[in-house]
Amino acid sequence: MEPLIRAGRPRRAVAHPDEQGVEADALADRKPSVQSAVISRALRYGLRPFMHRLPGHPMSIRTARTAVDAAAILIGQHPQTRLEHVAIPREGDRPLGGELLVPEEDPVRDAAVLYLHGGGYIVCSPRTHRPITSRLSADCGLPVFVPHYRLAPEHPFPAPLEDALDAYCWLLEEGYPADRIVIAGDSAGGHLAAALTGEICHSDLPDPAGMVLFSPWVDLTCELAAECDPQVRDAYISPQMARRIARLVTGRDELDPRLALLECDWQDVPPVLIQVGGDEVLRPEAERLAEALTEAGADCVLQIWPGQIHDFQIFNRVLPEARQAMEETARFISSVLDARRDAVA
Repeated sequence: MEPLIRAGRPRRAVAHPDEQGVEADALADRKPSVQSAVISRALRYGLRPFMHRLPGHPMSIRTARTAVDAAAILIGQHPQTRLEHVAIPREGDRPLGGELLVPEEDPVRDAAVLYLHGGGYIVCSPRTHRPITSRLSADCGLPVFVPHYRLAPEHPFPAPLEDALDAYCWLLEEGYPADRIVIAGDSAGGHLAAALTGEICHSDLPDPAGMVLFSPWVDLTCELAAECDPQVRDAYISPQMARRIARLVTGRDELDPRLALLECDWQDVPPVLIQVGGDEVLRPEAERLAEALTEAGADCVLQIWPGQIHDFQIFNRVLPEARQAMEETARFISSVLDARRDAVA
């Protein structure tokens, strides 16, 4: 199955280049795989009722973290990658930990991906996202660094952004040129990846080569999700849950301007790939962000995968759509890195 690909304004669809002229509207009519339908149904009836009640209080968050970390023990990484633990020293503060996924054979030495995991800014870790990060490393032939950034409510924003910025600076200090670094993330990590890229592009730091966002959580006011909720059958996210989490992330009544991605100045950002499931409540947010990026002059491609759920890429071992989405991502990363190299040459 191919994604419905849209560039620019949400309603302006273009055909996928691999489709050889097949109209994008026809792609939207294709049915999801059997595996996708089974997983979506299982999550809707097994996980959504539990997720809808989170977070109620600090104890529920700790319980959720414990459960997610326990489940992550059962998650392996791609067999063609190896794992290295990283601890970045910081003056007057605890080191920033993280994981570096490296291809076992012939890794690219002068480029890397900085990946920021999702989890609503309150749960998950580099370990929980190894199905994505190790697959990304294997497919791209690149090191993928996943920092263990601080989580809310103990560490509200901008603590995660500060940690992400430290991770980017560490890659620069390790010898990776900025124009050979791609910043990526999913869900809340997609929000963090976009906030980080915006922060970099409006600072004295050199700009990265590109940005990849999987099912990004764009609007922390959750207004767009609330408008969309009656029309979709999201497998496990509800606007009510997202609003409760957002209050923990901000830690204050007034929204930090860096959190409001739709109000940011997106001029001079590198090329962007956004992938979103057609059946998730965050789809309108991805569409609106793609529109904002394009209006600012950014080279942005939005892929809408029909029938897919939030963060479906994490199921790349069992979903054919997820495997293809990861392959699409690898092609995008290779293209932006090659373009930067050619421009320098």
